[in-house]
Amino acid sequence: MAREPWLMKYDSTCQLAQEIAESIHERNRQKRTGGNPSKLNVTIRTSLQRLQEQISQLKDSLLRSLSTRQITQFEADRRQNLVDDLLTRERQLQTSFKNDGTEPNVMRSSLMSGDQGTGPINPWLMEESEETKDLDFHEIKHQQQRIIQEQDAGLEALVTVIARQKQMGQDIGNELDEQNEIIDDLTHLVDKTDSRIQRETRHVKLVDKKSASCGMLVVIVLLLIAIVVVGVWPTS
Repeated sequence: MAREPWLMKYDSTCQLAQEIAESIHERNRQKRTGGNPSKLNVTIRTSLQRLQEQISQLKDSLLRSLSTRQITQFEADRRQNLVDDLLTRERQLQTSFKNDGTEPNVMRSSLMSGDQGTGPINPWLMEESEETKDLDFHEIKHQQQRIIQEQDAGLEALVTVIARQKQMGQDIGNELDEQNEIIDDLTHLVDKTDSRIQRETRHVKLVDKKSASCGMLVVIVLLLIAIVVVGVWPTS
């Protein structure tokens, strides 16, 4: 059964790291026995550069898989731990290569991951969780798809809640606009009412003044009539 490309790339990178560790060990042996390790140094240097490139490719592929949601966050974290282990091993190999065999290789046990007869140990198998260790690739993929579907359902529910909150905010904004329009209308009506009150007040004052003038004229007319009547009365 074909494995996932990322895991196959990871296995080949682990194998390359193992080969580099063995080459460094052979280089140091030749150095101690008076051989000429120059050719091995060139090979090791080239292999270390290739190891760095493959680790970088694993990191980029992991980021793409996570961004496109091809794997779960749990799976991404586990693979990131594997990449971190590879980075640590690559730094150890760089240090061992730079020692040039002049110092004891204290990291030999960490670089040489097992006897040559048994082959390199795959950290992926060592770190397999209890949930997935009995599953094949398709079953793991199906499990990841199910988890992604659950996450999608949660995101859809969250989107629904956000949309409802947004609609409530729009409704509140529309109601505030209507209240502001009503307040503006009331302000305009109050201004008009105040102007009418002032105009009617002036009119009342004018009428009152005219009424006072008319009252004076009536009194004068009545006095004149009284004078005329009193002056005419004795002669008759």
